[in-house]
Amino acid sequence: MHRKLIPVGSLALALSLPAGAQTAGAPSSSDIEALRKEIGAMRADYEAKIQALEKRVKDAESAAAKAQWSAPPVAAGAAATAGAATATNAGTTGATPAPVVPAPAPVLASGAAPAAAPGGGNANGFNPAVSLILSGGYINTSQDPANYAISGFPRTPNAEQGPGTRSFSLGETELGFSASIDPYFRGQATLAVTPENEVSVEEAFVETTALGNGLTLKGGRFFSNIGYLNSQHAHVWDFVDAPLAYQAMLGTQYGNDGLQLKWIAPIDQYVEFNAEVGRAASFPGSETGKNGNGMYSLGVHTGGDIGASNSWRVGASVLGAKASDQALLMSNGAGGEFTNAFSGNSRVYVLDGVWKWAPNGNATRTNFKLQGEYLRADRSGDMVVDSTGTALPGSYSDAASGWYLQGIYQFMPRWRAGLRTERLDPGTPFFSGGSDLVATGYMPKKNTLLLEYAPSEFSRIRLQYARDQAREGAPDNQFWIQYQMSLGAHGAHAF
Repeated sequence: MHRKLIPVGSLALALSLPAGAQTAGAPSSSDIEALRKEIGAMRADYEAKIQALEKRVKDAESAAAKAQWSAPPVAAGAAATAGAATATNAGTTGATPAPVVPAPAPVLASGAAPAAAPGGGNANGFNPAVSLILSGGYINTSQDPANYAISGFPRTPNAEQGPGTRSFSLGETELGFSASIDPYFRGQATLAVTPENEVSVEEAFVETTALGNGLTLKGGRFFSNIGYLNSQHAHVWDFVDAPLAYQAMLGTQYGNDGLQLKWIAPIDQYVEFNAEVGRAASFPGSETGKNGNGMYSLGVHTGGDIGASNSWRVGASVLGAKASDQALLMSNGAGGEFTNAFSGNSRVYVLDGVWKWAPNGNATRTNFKLQGEYLRADRSGDMVVDSTGTALPGSYSDAASGWYLQGIYQFMPRWRAGLRTERLDPGTPFFSGGSDLVATGYMPKKNTLLLEYAPSEFSRIRLQYARDQAREGAPDNQFWIQYQMSLGAHGAHAF
C-alpha cells in the first residue's frame, strides 16, 4: 500500500512549486534531479518506518506467546484486566508490551478457588478440533455373514472379517479430538462407536512438534505405520471394506500401544524411516502379560513427482509380534472349526506402492490412483491343536501371503469408479504333533467394483459390488450402499 503513496507525494511537491516555476517553461535538469532525490529520501524514510513497525509487531507477538506458556493460571477477571492494560499500553506508546503479573485469585473459605465467570479470561483454554464421521447403509449378501471365514487362514474368535451385518445397519461412528498442547506437543484421540453400542479407543496419542532435524516421536495408542492402508482410518479407504490380505494377516488393521519414531531425511527426495515398539496386544500378536517389548516394526518409504501430473510413493515394512496361548480358529475340513492355542512369534512383511495422476496437478476435475500391496506372514512356535478337545501339543509353523491391486478413476467432478482384485495363498502349515491340519490348497480371491458420488468433500455415497470367494465352495455376492458424512473439523489426509 505504501508504494502508492509516493506518486501522490510527488504530485503534491509539484503543485507546491511557485506559480512562476510552473508557467515559466520546462523545469531544468537540476530541478528534476532535486525532485528525484527528495522522492528517494521520502521512500527510504517511509520503508524504514514500515520495517520498524513490523519489528515491533513481531516483538509484541513473541512476548505474548512467551507470556501465554510461562504465566501461571489467572482468575477470569484478572486476566481480562491484564489483557486490557496490555492492549492499551501497546496502542498508546507503541512499545512492546511487558507481561502483566496478575493478582492472585481469591480463595474461598473451603480452600477451593472460585469458578471463572462465563466468557471469562481462559474460556478458550481447552478448544480442540472436533470431528464426527457418520456412516451406515444397506448390505445384501448371498451367504450368511455369520459364517464368514477365509479358508486356510487361522483367525481369532473376535476377528473382524467379512462384509458385516445384512440389511440396513449403522456403520462405525468415529469421534475425533485433536489440538496443540503447547509449543512442544500435540494430542489426538479417536473414539469408535460400534452399531452394537460399544465404544473403543482407536487412537489416543501425544506427538512431538519441536524435536527438529526431521524427527517426530509419538506415544500412546495408534495405528502402525506399516504398509500404505494400515495407518489410515476406515473412512479414508477408497473401498467400503479392507482387502482380504489385511483381514487375514493383520486382523483388518493393526494398532497397538507403544512408541513410534519417524525421521524424514533432509534431502530433496522424500525419504521417511519409522520404527515402533509396543505391547503386542492385538493380532497377529496377543497379550503376553510380560514386561518389556512385545512387538516391533521397521519401515521406509520414499516418493516424489514425475513432471507436473504424476506422483508416486513406495515402501517396505516388517512387523514382528509375540503371542502367548493365543486362541486360533481353524477349519476341520467338514464345515466346522476347532480351536488351537499358539505361543510363538509372527512376522508380517509388507511391500506397498501408490501412483497418482492428475492433469497438471489439478485433481478437482479428473484424476487416477493406482494402489497395491503385497503381504507375507510367517508364524513359528508351539501349538496345542484342538486345545478344548484332544489337546495335541507340538511345534508349528506356517507361511502365508497375499496381495491386492486397485485403481480409482475420477471421470468427472464428484464421480469416481473403482476396481479391486486380490488373491491369497495360505501355504502349507507344519505341525510336529501328527495331526492333519487341513490344507486343501484353495486360494481365496475376490473382485470388487465401486461407483461413488461425492456432493462435497464432506459427504459421499457409494455403491459397491464384490464377488467374494474367500470361503472354499461358497462364492458370496455382496452388495453395499454406503453413506459417509463428515461433521466438524477434519484435516487433510496423507498422500
